[in-house]
Amino acid sequence: MGRKTFKRGSSSKFIQIDHWLYDSPAWQSLKPGPRALYLELKRKFNGHNNGAVFLSQRDAAKALNVGRDTIAAYYSELVLKAFIIQTMGHCLGPQGVGQATKWALTEYPFNEVPATKEFMHWKK
Repeated sequence: MGRKTFKRGSSSKFIQIDHWLYDSPAWQSLKPGPRALYLELKRKFNGHNNGAVFLSQRDAAKALNVGRDTIAAYYSELVLKAFIIQTMGHCLGPQGVGQATKWALTEYPFNEVPATKEFMHWKK
């Protein structure tokens, strides 16, 4: 029986969590809420947009079914443990439309600089 051939783009999308990240002390210390937020941010990462990954607090709160204040605490914990870094703050755009904060995931390269994986140096 022949192998099934897959056409480009026909496979389902997924989010990969490597064992080294999952086993890191920083990841193990995260509560479920910040872990879920990180997965939502990682879902927005397409392989080429690190540093421009965005997810508004309102959209994140809706996706995770929690309040906006709770999401703010989740973002703070991810920043504190160095899973994400802010690359651009939120602001009102030229037409008065709000623009969400942009983030970089430290497990991936950013601006042609290799991935820092700063969370791997986190200690309790």
